[in-house]
Formats: sequence, C-alpha cells, structure tokens
Amino acid sequence: MNYIIIAIIVLIALLILLFMMRRKHNNEIVRLEHDKHQIQNKPILEEMTKVKQLNMNGQTEDMFENWRNSWTQVMDVHMPKIDSLLFDAEESIDRFNFKRATSLEKEIEERIQQSDEQMSLILVELEQLIGSEEKNRVEMDQLKEQYRAARKTLLAHQHSFGAAAVPLEKKLEQFGPQFDEYDRLTESGNYLLAREIVIGLNQEAQFVFNLLHDIPSLLTDVQNKIPASIHDLRNGQREMEAHSYYLEHLELTEQLNKLDEELIIMKESIIQLDIKDVMVRVEQMKDEIEAFYDMLEKEVMAKRYVDQYRQPTEMRLAEVTSITRQTSDEAAYVQQSYRLPENQAEIPLVCLKQIETLQKRYDLVEQRASEDQLAYSSLQDELTLIAADLENLYEEQDRFSNSLKSLRIDENRARKNLDELKQLLHETDRMVHKANMPGIPEEMDVRLEEAEEHIYLVMQSLQEVPLNMKLVDSYLAKADKCIHEVHGKAKEMLENVLLIERIIQYGNRYRASHPRMNQRLLEAEAAFRQLRYTKALEEAATAVEEVEPGAMKRIEVLVKEDAWRS
Repeated sequence: MNYIIIAIIVLIALLILLFMMRRKHNNEIVRLEHDKHQIQNKPILEEMTKVKQLNMNGQTEDMFENWRNSWTQVMDVHMPKIDSLLFDAEESIDRFNFKRATSLEKEIEERIQQSDEQMSLILVELEQLIGSEEKNRVEMDQLKEQYRAARKTLLAHQHSFGAAAVPLEKKLEQFGPQFDEYDRLTESGNYLLAREIVIGLNQEAQFVFNLLHDIPSLLTDVQNKIPASIHDLRNGQREMEAHSYYLEHLELTEQLNKLDEELIIMKESIIQLDIKDVMVRVEQMKDEIEAFYDMLEKEVMAKRYVDQYRQPTEMRLAEVTSITRQTSDEAAYVQQSYRLPENQAEIPLVCLKQIETLQKRYDLVEQRASEDQLAYSSLQDELTLIAADLENLYEEQDRFSNSLKSLRIDENRARKNLDELKQLLHETDRMVHKANMPGIPEEMDVRLEEAEEHIYLVMQSLQEVPLNMKLVDSYLAKADKCIHEVHGKAKEMLENVLLIERIIQYGNRYRASHPRMNQRLLEAEAAFRQLRYTKALEEAATAVEEVEPGAMKRIEVLVKEDAWRS
C-alpha cells in the first residue's frame, strides 16, 4: 500500500512539473510572437515613401532599391519562416517535447534578432539620407547668404584688408566650384556625398569669415596703433632723457626696435592669411607697450618724489644726527653715575656708526641725482629706505634716552622702598622685644639678623659709583621678601603667645577635676617657658579640646577681638 501511495505522489509531482514547464514555454512563445510583431510594425514603408519625394537618381535610387530588397526579404522570407517555426514549437510544447521546443525557440530568437538588426539598419540609413537632404538645404542656404555678404564686405572695404584682400578674394573664389558640385550631387540624388561637400564648406567658410572679421582690426593694430604707440614711446624717451632722466636700465630702444622688426613679419603673416599667432602676439605687444608707458610714468613719479623729499630727508638726517650725538653725550654723562648693561652701553656707539652710514648713503644719492647716473626709481627706493632707517634709528634712541631718564626715577624709587623696609623691620623688632612673653626664640633672632643683612646689602649697592641699578633692584627684591616674611612670622608668634595664655587661663577651671588635662597644661607651660611656643600651643589646645570640644574656636574669636581692639 505504501508503494502505491509513493507512486501516486511521484506521478502527481511529475504532472505538476510538466505543466509548469509547458506554461514556461508558452510564455516564451508569446514573447517571441510579440517581438516578431514589433519588427513587422517598424515604419519602414512610411519612411521609404518620404524618400520618393527626393530626386530618385544615382546614390538615392541605389540605396532605395537596397532598402526595398532588404525589407522584402525580411517580410516575405524571414517572417513566414519565423511563423512556421513558432507553429512547430507550439506543437512540441503540446506534446511535452520540451527539448525540441527549446531548440526551436533558440532558432526563432536568432532569426528575430537578425531581422530586427536588418530593419533597424534600414531606418538609420533612411534617417541619415532624409536628414542629410534637409540639413544640406538649410546650411547651404546660410552659406550662400554668408558668401554673398562676405564678397560685398570685401569689395566695399577693400582698403581695410590691404594686401590681404587678394588672397582673401582667391579664397572666396574657391567656394563657387564647390557650390556647383553640391548642386550637381543634389540633382543626381547623391545627398550623402553632397553632405560631405557641405561639411567641408562649413569648415572653410568659418575660417574665411573669421579672417574677414579679424584682419581689418589686426591691420589697424599692426599698421597704425602699435607703430603710433612705439613712436610716442620713442618721443617720450627722448624728451625725458633731454630732461636728465636716466633710462638706460629700461633698454627701451632695444625693445622698441625688436617690436618694429616683429611688426614687419606680422604684416607678411597677415597677407598670407596666417593670423592665429599674430592675434596672440598683438595682444602681448599691447601689454608690453602698456608696461613701457608704466615704466616711464614710474620714472616721472619717482623724480617728483625725489625732488619733493630729498631736502626734507636731508633735514631729517641732520636732525637725527644731532639727536644721536646728544644721546651719545648724555649716555657718557649718565654712565658716570650709573652702570649700564653691556647691550645698552653699546647703543650710542652703534647709533653713531649707523648715522654715519646713512649720511654716506644720502651723499651718494645726491651725487647720482646731480650727475644723472641712476634711474629716479632707484633713487626713490634708496631715499625711501634711508627715511625709514632714520625713523627706526630715531625711535631706538628715543627708547634709549627714556631708559636713561628712568635710571634716576628708579634710584629714587629704590631709596624710598629701602626706607619703607627699614621702617617695617624696625617696627617688627620693637613689636617682638616689647611683647609680654618669656623671651624671643633663636629662630626669630636669626630671621631678624638676616633681614638686617639684606638691608645692609641694599644700602651698600646704593653707595656704589657708578650705580648698578640692576644689582640694586635684585638686592631690594630679596630684602623686601625677607622683611615681609619675618614681619609675618613675628605677628604669628605674638598671636600664638596670646592664644596660649588665654587657653591656659580657660583651662585652669578644669585642672582640679581633670588630672590628665592638668598634666598636659603643665607640659604646655613648661614648653612656653622654654620659648617653644608652637609646642606649647599644641599641647594646651589639645588639652582643652579633650575636655570641652569646640572651646578653641571660642577662644580664638576672643583673641582676635582683643588684637583688633589693640
């Protein structure tokens, strides 16, 4: 029974598979029939009808026959054969002969593809022919109109073209035979060959029409404008040299001679209708000529500058020279009383050398200006540099002079600071020695002696001649730091002594009831008598805090209030 069930299942599956394959092949047949109809529906006949409106001669007639033969072969031979193959394929599918059906489908696909390519080629060639005829007609009408306009222009403005008119006329004469050849090919139905004539004419016409447009302006530049500019430049050069301008560095004569030589060659190139490089070079020449004008104008402006600022610069040079010497004398005088750093001490000598160099440079400018040995632009540059260097030198000496003046101010400030430090040290010493305490710790005596030594060093440095303010300021800074530190330590020590006394007084109320506290207060009193104030404060504060936490804060407040009142 199981075998029968399995056989039935296999049979059902096989039937399903067969029907699925049959459906697949039927779909393929439908697709192939659709592709065949697409080929049959291509508008070949409609396009061929348009061709009949053209001259059916020569090339057109031959092409038309080829297209008709190809179309007939596809429609009368290939399409019936494809129909027959489609019928055979459908029969094979109905009989479930899928292998033969697949082979037929492949052959049908190939025939459809070949037919489609053949029909598409016919359409492309038809479009080229019909399009060529229309393009030829439109473009040729434009060319003939432009040709007539070009001949009129050449005849009406022949003088504008100079010697180039003859070769231009010959160029235009070459158009006539090509127009005739185009008409002959068109009349004989050779539209594609005529298209080649039109394309060639378009290129040649573009070249000739551009020549007609560009040559008059080029000749105007080469024959008139540029030579006129060169003539103006030569006149300007001669006039400026007559007024003592030095222009040799510009090499203007050599440059203008080269331009003249180039213009001769360029004229010949224009006559030969070879203007591509000429157009580029003409623009370059214009730029070069403009640059020559700019250079001459620069010399004129430079002369104005030199004439305007030469005397003021000379006056400023004399002024800064006088200031330099005064500053040097001032520095020599100041150095009798003050010692200057090495880099500052050298400034007067360096400035004197610089002013001497600037004087020599200015004298050279004067000499060359009077002898016409240098371009005014170079003289202007040198005069500008001299003026800038003078101002830099003046500013440097001004800073140096201010630093010399500040030495006396710095000395007075140092002496005032010294007096203030001596007063603070005296107050600190008196405060320590008058305080109500068992004695002064050795550390405090050492600090006071050290502060005295710093004061002594400052005083000694202020008595030196010449005075070294850098050394004075160094000693003064150290003394300031030392004295303020010892003053602070003294105040802290006195506050601690007062705090110890108040803590012990506060703790006396607990001595009888707290033996441990009593013992610690005794140790604090012993340290106090030994001048160990920090140790005494530590012991006393700990003893009181153990018995009454927070008591130290209240005692400190009371001590600060007493200190504020005192």
